[in-house]
Amino acid sequence: MKELKVQPIKNGTVIDHITPGCALKVLKILRIPGDTGGGSIISVVMNVEGGQGKKDIVKIENRELKAHEVDKIALIAPNATINIIRDYEVRDKHRVSVPDDIVGIVECANPSCISNASNEPIQPRFTVKSRDPLRIKCFYCEREIEDISDGII
Repeated sequence: MKELKVQPIKNGTVIDHITPGCALKVLKILRIPGDTGGGSIISVVMNVEGGQGKKDIVKIENRELKAHEVDKIALIAPNATINIIRDYEVRDKHRVSVPDDIVGIVECANPSCISNASNEPIQPRFTVKSRDPLRIKCFYCEREIEDISDGII
């Protein structure tokens, strides 16, 4: 039986343990395609069996994620791990965590919310209502967001 393996990356980021079916949302958050830094190789594996069930994996060559990108990923894949690869070795590995206060990452779905007013210098702000399942509510109008991934800025 032949087995197809995803090629290791020399430098970059591997996002592992993504909620099954959410790899494409991760790519959207990271603005891939479009912001890959000059044609870097992107590998996406979806619905692969792992030690704890099915998962998705995203490998991004020649790019390390910024803190605000990791915070966004945590909102749609709260069990994900971020692996920083340098010279084919994992140099840093950590699990994402949903921040208690979510500022400037998600926009409120309420068009009347003050955070959506163009003449107000207010960033959208949410508080975590529950972590499992993840539910957040607007700090200003208290509206709960139905699909967090649709509101990510």
